[in-house]
Amino acid sequence: MTTTRRLAAILAADVAGYSRLMGADEEGTLEALKAIRRDLADPKIEEHRGRIVKTTGDGLLVEFASVVDAVRCAVEIQRAMVEHNANVPMERRIEFRIGINLGDVILDEGDIYGDGVNIAARLEALAEPGDICVSRVVRDQVQDRLDVAFDDRGEQRVKNIARPVHVFRIPIAGQAPSSAPRTEHTGSEGAPRGNFAPAPADMFVGRKHELEILRGAFEQAAAGHGRIVMLAGEAGIGKTRTAQELAVQAAGEGAVVLWGRCPEEAGAPPYWPWV
Repeated sequence: MTTTRRLAAILAADVAGYSRLMGADEEGTLEALKAIRRDLADPKIEEHRGRIVKTTGDGLLVEFASVVDAVRCAVEIQRAMVEHNANVPMERRIEFRIGINLGDVILDEGDIYGDGVNIAARLEALAEPGDICVSRVVRDQVQDRLDVAFDDRGEQRVKNIARPVHVFRIPIAGQAPSSAPRTEHTGSEGAPRGNFAPAPADMFVGRKHELEILRGAFEQAAAGHGRIVMLAGEAGIGKTRTAQELAVQAAGEGAVVLWGRCPEEAGAPPYWPWV
């Protein structure tokens, strides 16, 4: 069987703080996100000849034949979101994080896989709310073709990618720049460090009962009775945020916390975390 490969610009996007938004107002958040997709994001993607490969709860994976179209689309979406959020209370704002990479991808039944996709996802994870992060090859291809600026964030080591990725941030007018780049530092075994102190800035709401159950399991494990706990449920209900809250508390009590991802297959959205 012949493998189909092609060069593509890949845009990965998700909603910053989605679990917090859903915990505060599930129905309102879903309706707001659907409206933004319908009235803003999807029309922009179509206008710039993008193809939505998949949606994953709050996330999007989009393929473009042109990297110029991909960056132009991302910039226009983020600028439109600044205007959209101007009169929305801070705690209810939907803000996208976007990563863009240009690379070789494997095409299989309409889906795309490979390091080109994985790097786009890692760039998205490095972006702050309202930000766009791109790889060096993207910057090199578009810097003389589009009227956008680039902040050099240097080389960053990211999970499951052998070589460092040189990251550039595209500032968006009206979007406050972050004081420092997000990083994905890893230890010798590949587990991220520094993720649990201090606690996440967003308020933890809506999963107190589940956290109490996890606390009980943690206390039993600390007493010498080993425990394995699985959090299961639909996307966006707060599984990751709940696990992160437990990890913050455990680390604060001196426990060694390991945090990992378990991709189902190359290029697929990761199932995580295990803690």
